Amino acid sequence: MRHLLAIGLAVVPAIGAAGVARAQAAFDWNAYGGDGRGQRHAPLAQITPANVAGLELAWSFRTGELGEGFARAHEALTFEATPLKVGDTLYFNTATGKVFALDAASGRERWRFDANVDRGRDYSEMTTRGVSWWRDARAAAGAVCAERIVFPTIDARLLALDAKTGKRCADFGVDGEVDLSRNVRLIERRLGQYQATSPPAIVGDVAVIGSSIGDNGGTDLELGVVRGYDLRSGALRWHWDPIPRTARMPGDAANPEFGEIAAQQARWTGAANAWAPLAVDAERDLVFVPTGSASPDFFGGERPGDNAHANSVVALRAASGELVWGRQLVHHDLWDYDTASQPMLIDLDRDGATVPALVQLTKTGQVFVLNRENGEPLFPIEERAVPQGAVAGETPSPTQPFSSLPPLVSHAKVTPDDAWGLTFWDRGVCRDKIAALRSEGIFTPPSLQGTIERPGYAGGSNWGGGAWDPQRRLLIANVMDLPFVVALIPRGQLDAQYDSGLYKDWEFARQSGTPYAMRRALLKSPLGAPCTAPPWGRLVALDLGKGTIAWSKPLGTSRDRAPWPFWNIEGAPNMGGPLTTAGGLVFIGATTDQFLRAFDTASGAEVWKARLPAGAQATPMSYEIAGRQYVVVAAGGHAKLGTTIGDYVLAFALPAAR
Repeated sequence: MRHLLAIGLAVVPAIGAAGVARAQAAFDWNAYGGDGRGQRHAPLAQITPANVAGLELAWSFRTGELGEGFARAHEALTFEATPLKVGDTLYFNTATGKVFALDAASGRERWRFDANVDRGRDYSEMTTRGVSWWRDARAAAGAVCAERIVFPTIDARLLALDAKTGKRCADFGVDGEVDLSRNVRLIERRLGQYQATSPPAIVGDVAVIGSSIGDNGGTDLELGVVRGYDLRSGALRWHWDPIPRTARMPGDAANPEFGEIAAQQARWTGAANAWAPLAVDAERDLVFVPTGSASPDFFGGERPGDNAHANSVVALRAASGELVWGRQLVHHDLWDYDTASQPMLIDLDRDGATVPALVQLTKTGQVFVLNRENGEPLFPIEERAVPQGAVAGETPSPTQPFSSLPPLVSHAKVTPDDAWGLTFWDRGVCRDKIAALRSEGIFTPPSLQGTIERPGYAGGSNWGGGAWDPQRRLLIANVMDLPFVVALIPRGQLDAQYDSGLYKDWEFARQSGTPYAMRRALLKSPLGAPCTAPPWGRLVALDLGKGTIAWSKPLGTSRDRAPWPFWNIEGAPNMGGPLTTAGGLVFIGATTDQFLRAFDTASGAEVWKARLPAGAQATPMSYEIAGRQYVVVAAGGHAKLGTTIGDYVLAFALPAAR
């Protein structure tokens, strides 16, 4: 599940030179995250900390897609796509169902395709993060649809196009598309709430895809199934449901929930869906799936128990959908702490051996590192007691998993002494607000009076995930540290609270089928600033060789979101992800102040930035063509984050040789 409230502020040896040259010649950014492993690393070294100051805009492209005709574009539209680069062509899509192929050297359009997305629906999300590419090993070179671009739409379809022409692959499904809304318990009144927003993972000849489901409507939301489709025919190969639908899950000996608990969940619980990108280990025939909360997010009395395999990372057999292992990262979620980031697959040196590892960033700011063959922790995980005392009908988990790695954001409770504001007056208002709310640190259950949730349900880490520097064994991640308030509302009081006018900046949800509705909002001052001190956003490097934080820097500023003279507050809310390169740089947009920045990977020093025409709430990528390295980012803004909406794809490079 995914729903971001508007965030208001009004171990591996080094690669030598020869190795870099070989990697450059072979490298294509041909899957989400680079190559499907989620590392977001380009083995390219032309751009370095020594010359990055010379980066200039090499080309720009505009899609023309600004959400015209979509009812909620003004409050939901984003452009989160990361282009693929295959050969000499870039491929990407927009939330409005357009796909584009561009010449990678010049940015000139080669073709475009329009999926004709239904513009009349009330979409929970208006976003997409990219497309997938597949080469049919059985097809002759140059044959129609031998190379395919496969992508989902926000009206829940999966399409396949000929990568050379942009025309539909007629042998895939019906006229090149598959209906993803079938057999998911689609609720007619919720058309637009069941979507697909992340590209499918490609393993062999199977496309594996999850779904995005609008949060908190009730207990009986759509099913959060993950499905594998044949890439030639579009036929359904398999499906896997994270919620048990029988009294005991066949073949799942690890599942502790059976009998009456499983039977109750099977009757109505929905979601636990995988809306974030998936990762693949093709050699092991494994696809790694990050799952979200079972429905609804903030009251779990109708879904008792831990709700395995919600809020987990699970490994499925890509050919069959068989569950190989699962690791739950939040028990019985009451905070919308979906596993929101693409799993990252790396090789890690442990005790003199190289271990196939999976790194999972989380909204709680924790980093879990697991053996990807069996799910066992490579850094210890401890079950710790967490706050109890919930509303009537709720039974929180008495413990939660905590990684032994340092968290990337604070887990401390927020007290009146932590109140912050732009002025003495609004700081005092924040102090009073905090004093009136329940605040006992991370995993404090939602309450009738209102509970402070820090980090909030937007993260910690969100869908942007992290990037890996294999030379330095550094995990790079952008995080948020913002306080939110969640309050439960007795069912009979919902209309009165909604109509009172006291909560105009709050988001309400019915949570039908439970005794409580919900409202939530950023904990902020009357001037619009968060009630806790900045930085609210950071870029952090975690050394996975030592298990320590190597550096942590404020990311972005309050420019564009705060009035003068408060433009230079460091550490801004952000949404998007980082890119690392073999040249020793981290590139990231993400922030509300609308810059693309470069940081020295070794030190965290900011070494370059470029002002953008719109928010870059997307993850950059990099490639080399004709001897020139490019860094490309989509700058299309993010309505819920409040950045400028646009339609730009921008490519930066060092000056061309003359």
